Amino acid sequence: MEYTRLLSALRDEGETLAATPVVALSEPVPTVPDWTVEHVVRHTGKIHQWVVAALQAPPEASVSEVRRSGDMPRGPECLAAYRVALEALLDEFTRLDPGKQVPTMVGPGTVAWWLRRQTHEVSVHRMDVSDTLQAAGGPKVAELDPEIAADGVDEWVDVFLGRLAAGGRLPDSLAGRTIHLHGTDTDAAEWHLAFAPGTVEVTREHRKADVALRGPAQDLLLTLWRRRPLVGLDVIGDSAVARALLGSAAL
Repeated sequence: MEYTRLLSALRDEGETLAATPVVALSEPVPTVPDWTVEHVVRHTGKIHQWVVAALQAPPEASVSEVRRSGDMPRGPECLAAYRVALEALLDEFTRLDPGKQVPTMVGPGTVAWWLRRQTHEVSVHRMDVSDTLQAAGGPKVAELDPEIAADGVDEWVDVFLGRLAAGGRLPDSLAGRTIHLHGTDTDAAEWHLAFAPGTVEVTREHRKADVALRGPAQDLLLTLWRRRPLVGLDVIGDSAVARALLGSAAL
């Protein structure tokens, strides 16, 4: 996805998170056990601060060596601190060359890699808060842009699913099985996942699988991140295969 499109989405989703009402900070987040809205805001702000430090680090550095700077206070002050962290992050993404080499979670990468990661980080956490506010009687949740959500699914299968497989965190029962993901509200939102011991092959195509999961890209994304139940998607085929994947996908 275009850099400018992701940057705009990061700004919009981050601003929505920053506008969280103070009175909502103590609300428990149904999709993240033991977290309140304040936990979500502070966590996301800390991640922004850490990524700013990563963007300023030499490319040969390890992300394990990166240390964030700044504070993320507790209580109502966390909202203003979050906004400061967001603006610092946006400033870095605006200032830096997207192709600049920097350390990432998967080794040497680029500024553009981090923009994509932060856009989807904020999108999912903004949905955590919006869902919580709606459950407490607030307004209907604003949906994610379908193309942004589809890119989030693409990042999940490209980055996080591979890490689960390489780390031996997928169940043996998935070996030899296949899953088809199909986003129904935007073009080219299809993925075929073929599992083998310690690895998974991802192709972006319409192809028969043991189970197909169909739905709007937002619902696919939030189900993969375990923010929505599997029953919210159209499940065609062996649902046990999908449950095996999602049961191991706590990231």
